[in-house]
Amino acid sequence: MPDDGFTRRNPITGDVATTARAMGVAEAAAVADAAAAAFPAWAALGPNARRAHLLKAADTLAAKAPEFIRLMAEELGATAGWAGFNVHLAAGMLREAAAMTTQVVGETIPSDKPGCLSMTIRAPVGVVFGMAPWNAPVILGIRAVALPLACGNTVVLKASETCPGVHALIAQVFEEAGLPPGVVGVVTHAAEDAPAVVNALIGHKAVRRISFTGSTRVGRIIATECARHLKPVLLELGGKAPLVVLEDADLDEAVKAAAFGAFMNQGQICMSTERIVVVDAVADEFVRRFARFTATLPVGDPRGGPVFLGSVVDEGAAAMVDGLVEDARAKGAEIHGAGTRQGTVMPARIVDKVTPEMRLYAEESFGPVVAVIRVRDEEEAVRVANDTEYGLSAAVFTRDVSRGLSVAQRIESGICHVNGPTVHDEAQMPFGGVKASGYGRFGGRAGVAEFTELRWITVETRPGQYPFPPGVGAH
Repeated sequence: MPDDGFTRRNPITGDVATTARAMGVAEAAAVADAAAAAFPAWAALGPNARRAHLLKAADTLAAKAPEFIRLMAEELGATAGWAGFNVHLAAGMLREAAAMTTQVVGETIPSDKPGCLSMTIRAPVGVVFGMAPWNAPVILGIRAVALPLACGNTVVLKASETCPGVHALIAQVFEEAGLPPGVVGVVTHAAEDAPAVVNALIGHKAVRRISFTGSTRVGRIIATECARHLKPVLLELGGKAPLVVLEDADLDEAVKAAAFGAFMNQGQICMSTERIVVVDAVADEFVRRFARFTATLPVGDPRGGPVFLGSVVDEGAAAMVDGLVEDARAKGAEIHGAGTRQGTVMPARIVDKVTPEMRLYAEESFGPVVAVIRVRDEEEAVRVANDTEYGLSAAVFTRDVSRGLSVAQRIESGICHVNGPTVHDEAQMPFGGVKASGYGRFGGRAGVAEFTELRWITVETRPGQYPFPPGVGAH
């Protein structure tokens, strides 16, 4: 595509939301070259100097909240509440990364060799190539950048072609915060250029680590390309999060958590509650309360005032959700929902009595729809919760905390919450999944391990003793 730019259209109105530069392979490589040139000085900077830059970036980002909210509404049809939360958590991630600059630590390890001081250090790796998606664009854009910077790396952020304006504004934040040129670079590209640009950046000689947040389908492609170059990659991919409701659960709390987890940001979150696995003994009452609560959630065009449910990302996403619902309806499911969709603005829908024959049982919907799967008891609940290729987030509701912990440990997921929603993220927590939800962890010390090289270094404090034969070295 010519480098004069590409457009992103508002999903609700169809009007042009933003225009961005359509970089090709050569321009993307130049951004990586600039990051490589900036790396030695940034890596040599003291931890408190890096901390000051990151804290300034956090303040700068927070001050730009109105711009981020406007751009997320224009590019994604996002609600003001979701966009504002994106800015709030992203600023917190920058502050947490700032706190971690003095926590990039090694250790001393006792050696069996007399006089040998043995230690490990964590060293920055070089250039980190991060790929962020559109669904939580400020949170996930900052997550791809903040901790790598704290560890002394420079970063190339690949913007999503769905929200290039939001991701370009992140680059502006770092520039205004005073980071040296090249330390953070953003690559924007048209959709058709993505494979060539991504492959070029993965293969760039200065890029030493890659992180990707997105679909499992694309994650497999990324992982394969990284393997060709023997480069480590952190993958945070799709999910089909279960929320287990046992017979002793506080149903009102479970309903609130289910509604928040299933329908926040129109269900377009990797941790979104996709399956409610509820024990038969309380299933009827839970569904009754859940449907009644969900019917009160305001839905509409976010530009018209505060709403909880706004627009999904595009018409294709809306049509896919409709297809999942209609497939389930045709196979015997019961649908609870208020109203019909208006273009990309969709009401919440609860699909009860879902069975494995229905597409919604296994396929990630990434929209405002949730499956209710009824089970006999705790044992079947755990089996159904694990009956998925994914394993990112999960939740279990029970009044017996020890029982909840036992169930949580049996669920195959990177994250599990007892009596809390499946949607929960904090900057200092190790965030990531298992199975087809990816591998590696963002956040805290686990994230430091992802974006540094662990090196073993020794210092000999006594003359060397070697098993040479007698007479060797004699004069």
